[in-house]
Amino acid sequence: MDFKISEKLQTILDMINEFVEKELFPLEPYFNDGDFKAAVPIFEEKRQMVKKMELWAPNVPKELGGMGLDLMEHAFVSEALGRSPLGHYIFGCQAPDAGNIEILHKYGTDDQKRMYLQPLVDGKIRSCFSMTEVNMPGSNPAMLETTAVKDGDDYVINGHKWFTSSADGAKFAIVMAITDPKAPKYLNASMIIVPTDTPGFNLIRNIPVMGHSGSDYASHAEIMYQSCRVPQKNLLGPEGHGFIIAQDRLGPGRIHHCMRWLGVCQRAFDMMCNRANDRIISEGGKTLASRQLIQSWVAKSAAEIQAARLMTLHAGWRIEDVGTSEARNDISLIKFVVANTMQNVVDRAIQVHGGLGVSDDTVLSMFYRLERGARIYDGADEVHQLMVGRRILREYNERKNKK
Repeated sequence: MDFKISEKLQTILDMINEFVEKELFPLEPYFNDGDFKAAVPIFEEKRQMVKKMELWAPNVPKELGGMGLDLMEHAFVSEALGRSPLGHYIFGCQAPDAGNIEILHKYGTDDQKRMYLQPLVDGKIRSCFSMTEVNMPGSNPAMLETTAVKDGDDYVINGHKWFTSSADGAKFAIVMAITDPKAPKYLNASMIIVPTDTPGFNLIRNIPVMGHSGSDYASHAEIMYQSCRVPQKNLLGPEGHGFIIAQDRLGPGRIHHCMRWLGVCQRAFDMMCNRANDRIISEGGKTLASRQLIQSWVAKSAAEIQAARLMTLHAGWRIEDVGTSEARNDISLIKFVVANTMQNVVDRAIQVHGGLGVSDDTVLSMFYRLERGARIYDGADEVHQLMVGRRILREYNERKNKK
C-alpha cells in the first residue's frame, strides 16, 4: 500500500490550493447568500480560468477532455477542492455530475454520449440524479415506488422523488424506476435518461435545508413524474440493472465525498487554530489558545482528521486493488467515520469562533448547514453501521464453522 504523492500530482495540488485560496475563498459569500444562480456568470469566469490552466475535470478520462486522474490521485484533488464549497463546481467535478459522467461513460450508447455525456464533461450543461423518494427509505435503493411502464416505443414514468440534487437548471435527469415489478428486487429497476423539458417532469420546489432553499446548482429538488414519456432508447445500460449501476456509481463516489469532507475538516481546523491564537480573552493578551480545553480540542481534531484520512485512502487503495465489492466494508466504515469527524471538527471550530461562528460572516455556518446531511445522504450512518457489523460477524461465524 503506497500513498506517496508523485511530483506531478504535488504540482497539481499546489496549483489547486493556490487557486482555491486566492480565487474561490473570496467568492464564498455569493454561495452563502442563497442566490447561486445570480452568481453563475462570476463562477463561469473562474471555470474558464481553470480550463486554461488545464485543471478541468480531474477525474474524467483525457479522451473526453478531462485530466484522466485515477481514483487515488483524484482523492487528493478532492480533498484540496473540498476546502471551499465552490471547489468541485469550479473545477468541473461536482456531484451529481461527476457520478453521472462515470455511468454515462461506462453504460451510455454512442448517441447518449454525444447528446449528454460530452456536453456534461465540457461544462456546457448540468444534470441531476433522481433516486430518493419521499415515501421510501433513501438508504435502500432497492425499494422504489416510481415506475417506468413500456408503451409502444416509450417508457411512461410516474413517481414522486425528492432530494434530486441540482435539478434546478439541469438539462437532464438520470431517473431510477421500477421497469419489471415481477423481477427479483435487485433486478427490477432501471436507470433512464429524462430531459428536464419533457412534459410530465415537474419540479415542485427546491427543498429548504435548514432555512435555505438555494438555487441552480446549489439546491435539492422535489420532483413529480406524471405520465412523463421518454423513448426506450433513453434506457441507460441493460434493463433491470439500475441497482447494479447505482452500486458502481456509489463506491468510488464515496471516496470522493469523504476526501471532500476531509477538505472541509482541514479548512475548519485551520480556522479554529487561527482563531484560537488570535482571540484575546483576558487582560495581558492571553488568547483562547492558552486554555487547556482548546488545546485538547485541537489535539483531538488533528488526531480524528488524520485517522479518517488514512482510513479513506486505505479504502481507495482497496477499491483499486480488489474492487468495490470486496472493499464494501471499508467503504461503509469511512462513510460514517468521516461524516462524524467532519461534524465534530466543524462544531468545535464554530464553538471557538463564538457568536461569529454561527453567523454567516464565515464559511463555518455554511459548512454546518450544507454538510449535516452527510450523515444521512447515501445511506444513514446507522444503516452503514448495521450492514458492516452484520458482515463482519458473519465472516467470523463462517471462519469458526470451517474449523
